[in-house]
Amino acid sequence: MNERSIVEAPESGPAARWYDQYLPSAQQGIYPSHAPIFDATTLRGILFRQRWVVGGAILLALLAGLIWTVLQQPIYQADATVRVEPRGLFVVEGQDVAPQIFNNEISSYMTTQVGVIESQNLALVVAEELNLANRYDLLGRDIEDRRPDGISDEKWRDQKASIAASLLQGSVSAEIPFDSRIATISFQSTDALLAAEITNAYADAYVSSDTRRNVASNEYAQTYLQEQVADVRVRLQDAEKAANAYARSSGIVTQTTTTPEGESGSTVTASNLASINQTVLAARAARIAAEQRWRAVSRIPAGQLPEIQNNAVVQGLLSNKAELVFERTNLRQRYNDEFPEIIEINAQIGEVDRQITAASADIKASIRNDFVIARQQEQALNQELESITRETLDEQDKQVQYSVLEREAEALRTQLAVLLDRFNSISTAVNVQSGSITKLDPASVPSDPISPNLTRNLLIALVGGIAIAGGLAVLRETFDDRLRSLEEVEARIGLPLLGHTPFVEERYIDNQEASQFGALMEAYASIRSTIDFAIARDQNVLQLSSSQPNEGKSTTALALAELFARLGRKTLLIDADLRKPSLAKLVGAEKPEAGLVEVLRGHSDFKSAIFKGAHENLDILGVGALPPNPVETLSSNYLKELIETQRKEYSLILIDSSPVMGLADAPLLARQVDATIFILEANTIQFSQAKAAIRRLRSDGGNLLGVILTKYRASNAGQNYDYQYGYYEYEEA
Repeated sequence: MNERSIVEAPESGPAARWYDQYLPSAQQGIYPSHAPIFDATTLRGILFRQRWVVGGAILLALLAGLIWTVLQQPIYQADATVRVEPRGLFVVEGQDVAPQIFNNEISSYMTTQVGVIESQNLALVVAEELNLANRYDLLGRDIEDRRPDGISDEKWRDQKASIAASLLQGSVSAEIPFDSRIATISFQSTDALLAAEITNAYADAYVSSDTRRNVASNEYAQTYLQEQVADVRVRLQDAEKAANAYARSSGIVTQTTTTPEGESGSTVTASNLASINQTVLAARAARIAAEQRWRAVSRIPAGQLPEIQNNAVVQGLLSNKAELVFERTNLRQRYNDEFPEIIEINAQIGEVDRQITAASADIKASIRNDFVIARQQEQALNQELESITRETLDEQDKQVQYSVLEREAEALRTQLAVLLDRFNSISTAVNVQSGSITKLDPASVPSDPISPNLTRNLLIALVGGIAIAGGLAVLRETFDDRLRSLEEVEARIGLPLLGHTPFVEERYIDNQEASQFGALMEAYASIRSTIDFAIARDQNVLQLSSSQPNEGKSTTALALAELFARLGRKTLLIDADLRKPSLAKLVGAEKPEAGLVEVLRGHSDFKSAIFKGAHENLDILGVGALPPNPVETLSSNYLKELIETQRKEYSLILIDSSPVMGLADAPLLARQVDATIFILEANTIQFSQAKAAIRRLRSDGGNLLGVILTKYRASNAGQNYDYQYGYYEYEEA
């Protein structure tokens, strides 16, 4: 990749900031993307572009759903309701022989009941009760044609009953809502009367099966409990004897204590341990308090202790000292320290100080003595605690085996009591039937079929059509590599976006170009401002090229030239498309007799070959006769000399060149200009084609200033027109 700058960057000012922001990323081909890979805008664009595919797919899906609905055979569904009580209706205690169902298990219980209703076993019961093996309304009259050869009537009847049960199981369904205890049993059939009959038979069979199951469970539980009671009695007697014998041989004595919560038992050794442990804890607390008190006062002068300051003896001594000091002060006003009375008072003050010091020391020593006594008491109690602890541990070793024996006996006592209580309850309730399942509403003959459902089928067809349409749209978009949006140009091309022009229908182009305030001219004005801001004044030769014809390259060149000329800048527009020139036609002028080729070959001078454009500051150099060798003409030094000569005469030189793909003209010109502006038509050019054209310009030494996106359709990119352009359109006064 060419490392040269597109044009020489200005040292300061707005242009310098533009280069700092856009130019480095453009040169490296990593211009940042400002839009995510997939967003609402992208979705709107895809839907707009693929609207016919999406609409057609959805319409075909709806039509298929309608045809399918018409061809389906009507199916009727009959419903019966049954009340299910998970814990049953217990008249007397003992009916609940089944395991207790907790609240968090009710959902599982209800699901189990659904499985019971839809089971093969219940289907066999219903088939037997309705004698479906000998009826043709479910099996069909052609069932006899499928009878195997050599089978007996009894076996064939059993086989038909099995077939009927399979058909029943495939058509029956049950539902119990999570917030209700009412089960709905449903059966579907092409015969409305048969659907109601089978549904009612299912409800009756389900209720009867629950009753039979409860009676059988009670009878089995009574027999089983009788055997268990006899066995537990023998085991309890042996366990109690073993526990008493072990306690006697080990010397374990248990005393019973009555508390508000009841009676509790503990051994004598354990009670002694608990008592001494409480005493040790109290002694330890007293020692810690005395120790903390001594540590707090040990380094504090005695006179600063609260106990000394608040002591009555010390306070009296301090009061005497104060009186002596006061008296000495009065005497010193008249005598010196050698006066006998002052000497005597000093002696008395010294004696008082000694007494204060002695009293303070005694009080401080008493604090330390309290700590020493508390420590000695704690040590003595700890020794006693260790002795009793050893005795208790020895007893605990023996009590382990005793506790095992006692727990075994207690467990057997509890088990025997529970078994006796349960046996008595079940003996009372053995002949009482529970009412955990009751029939509520019988099934009635359905009047309308549930299938086919036109609304549901059309909804399914609509969802399927949307899915297919989405898949087709995404598939088409995957293989469609055309550039449509502004974000795609910036993110994928790797060049700054200088601006874009809206798509204008051909019949309105003349009106748009004639109005200075139309959307098209406003777009060109914005592009002109961006270019003027991006280039330095001494780098004023720009080439406009595109990847293929009819992308708006010449129209853009002419519009920009006129806009620069209106600013008072002397502008030269050169038509360098030596294959298919179009500038003369665009400005409404006749094809010139002398043009760029004649000037380069010296057959005509420059001034006589140019003609005026729409503005006095705009000069246009067209194409006269088409040369037989355009590449040789553009690669000659004469073009370079012409550019260098006219660079000083004009503020800006715009060169409209031929397309890049398939021709060498544009890459040759790219070497001789200061910068190249790449024109890209939206919704037409493939990304690979644009990328190849830009790579070719760069490989031949061209400096690309940026991209102008032409004929931009906001709807195809998923954007709103006003949001994307934001131009003001003024009406002429």
